[in-house]
Amino acid sequence: MLRSMYSGISGLKNFQLKLDVIGNNIANVNTYGYKKGRTTFSDIVSQTIAASTAPSNDMGGTNTKQIGLGARLATTDTIHTQGSVQMTNRPLDIAISGDGYFIINDGNDDLYTRAGNFYLDEEGKVVDGNGFYLQKAGGGEIEIPDDAKSFSIGKDGTVSIVKADNSIDSKQKISLAIFPNADGLEKSGNNLYRLSNNSGNATDVQPGADGAGELISGALEMSNVDLSEEFTEMIVAQRGFQANTRIITTSDEILQELVNLKR
Repeated sequence: MLRSMYSGISGLKNFQLKLDVIGNNIANVNTYGYKKGRTTFSDIVSQTIAASTAPSNDMGGTNTKQIGLGARLATTDTIHTQGSVQMTNRPLDIAISGDGYFIINDGNDDLYTRAGNFYLDEEGKVVDGNGFYLQKAGGGEIEIPDDAKSFSIGKDGTVSIVKADNSIDSKQKISLAIFPNADGLEKSGNNLYRLSNNSGNATDVQPGADGAGELISGALEMSNVDLSEEFTEMIVAQRGFQANTRIITTSDEILQELVNLKR
């Protein structure tokens, strides 16, 4: 009876965590480059009432008798599937079609993002919305000169700048990072990821090569959150929460009946 109450409590905590993740997904449904989260559960260790026995000459074998003690949070996953691409026709909006992450430097460390809405600062350097520099192949910032007539970004990351004398400078290239285990990246806020102990080190590659996706200039990758899926998961979590509250209520009623036996 008390086991059932504690199992119900563990279920309440788990479904609350699931609702927290669902709420965050829905809040970021229109966040560029956002990757949705997911929760998975596993059962807690079971209490063994009687061990199994092997068959003998006189009797057959018996199975283990165990009682489960509830559930626990197993994982909180980040699902790195491709989001839909929205055309913007803005040259500094860049979407990645395939694997890979833009490399951003905050002045100290490299960070990684799928959000491709970039801007120019006063010095003509390409930055993200936080003011962090977009990195080019070989390291360093990408810079658009003040006297440039125009520029374009190719699917292989090549930045082609038309100079004042109509010559074209194509020396700068945008680099992408790929990881042995991208699921192991840690979210650090502001659409950014950082390395973790299980992500592996970043490998800088050219877009469209070595397993990395190609770039689409004038477009942005949207969130990969599916609202219909999130609403369905919300209903499942709500019903699971309600079922666990009923377990606690029923256990409490039985305890009350036991207390009333002495009256």
